[in-house]
Amino acid sequence: MMETVTATGQDFGRRPFVVSNTRRAPRRRRRVAFYSHDTMGLGHTRRNLLIAEQLLAADADADILMIAGMRQTSAFPIPPRMDFVTLPALYKDDHGQYEARNLQLSLNELLGLRTSLIMAALRGFDPDLLVVDNVPRGAVRELDAALAVLRTAGRPRCVLGLRDTLDDAESVKQEWGKLDNARVIADYYDAIWVYGDPAVYDLRREYGFSPALCAMTHFTGYLDPRVRRESAPSDAAALAQLGLPNEPFVLCQVGGGQDGAHLVETFLSTPRPAGMHGVVLTGPFIPRDILARARAQADPRMHVLEFVAEPAVLLRRAQKVIAMGGYNTACELLTCGKPALMVPRVKPRQEQLVRAQRWSELGLVEMLSPDAATPARLGEWIASGPAANLSARARVDLGGLKRLPRLMMQLLDDGEGLRATSSEDE
Repeated sequence: MMETVTATGQDFGRRPFVVSNTRRAPRRRRRVAFYSHDTMGLGHTRRNLLIAEQLLAADADADILMIAGMRQTSAFPIPPRMDFVTLPALYKDDHGQYEARNLQLSLNELLGLRTSLIMAALRGFDPDLLVVDNVPRGAVRELDAALAVLRTAGRPRCVLGLRDTLDDAESVKQEWGKLDNARVIADYYDAIWVYGDPAVYDLRREYGFSPALCAMTHFTGYLDPRVRRESAPSDAAALAQLGLPNEPFVLCQVGGGQDGAHLVETFLSTPRPAGMHGVVLTGPFIPRDILARARAQADPRMHVLEFVAEPAVLLRRAQKVIAMGGYNTACELLTCGKPALMVPRVKPRQEQLVRAQRWSELGLVEMLSPDAATPARLGEWIASGPAANLSARARVDLGGLKRLPRLMMQLLDDGEGLRATSSEDE
């Protein structure tokens, strides 16, 4: 029996969407879809890719569709049994307001287009599991219609994937209350996966999760990027491909680069010890004038790279690392065994600031506020920074990528959905 279900949104109209109320006969291959809104860089997509690769490695009978919001995703290596649907890009300014990144469309026009593409992708792919990154309702509620239709149809299982921290506690409470996120999660999701360690930051307590949300929440542990090294080229070969000499260097990394101009320019003027090279990874969204100025300003021992699909090699080979402190970079810092200084972003969200402060308290990294990040201060840290506190880092749970395939299968096999508490129980 077929039934037409029409989901309507308060921002713009929706077309009728036909779904089947009849559970299909079991099929041999499982299908998993990932969604990331991608408005401030490539961090969400990189995290989803890392997770998806592990799911594919663990399950030979799975196919994965990535629904992402950055066209730069095509630059990442895509393994067999995975493909992308790229949405027209959104942009979030310094005040947290959304607008079209590339197209000359109004926000409502762009959201209507993105929503239609998301709905068509999910309808055509028909996943068994949907993993939504970070935002329960999608960017500007663009997932509302799809979540309603999928739940009406009785499939798929839905998981909300959260990084270790989202923002300062008061801002999260206000935003989640305004968006009614707790109700949406309870109505449409089966589990919450937190890619972190509650001993480092317990967002259930910090954000005041209700008992119902706590019961859905499972801390997986942080995601250890070293699992990808087996298929990667040697470090020496990777450096040669990037045009870098096999000599000591200090690395400055600013994520996607949209808000990294200050740190990039400060690093370019930072003194380095004799013989020490500098490498700055600006990210693909660095303002064009800043990138041009950086390249013109760089001395012979300063190397300016705009985009590297897999930057882990740079962290492994660097003598010391200065970074803004996004989630993926933070995970890499935990495992690279090098002294690290975080200079976190502080707006429009304080996610990086919260992470840097907490990690600094635990001795995992050192921290410097953006206002205090001068060439003199950075140079002083490069010249005299202490060794990495490997004993503190060794205490952090990095088992996320090992646990996630089992969690996926448990969720798909359990008709009641997953109700877990934390990785400490394992």
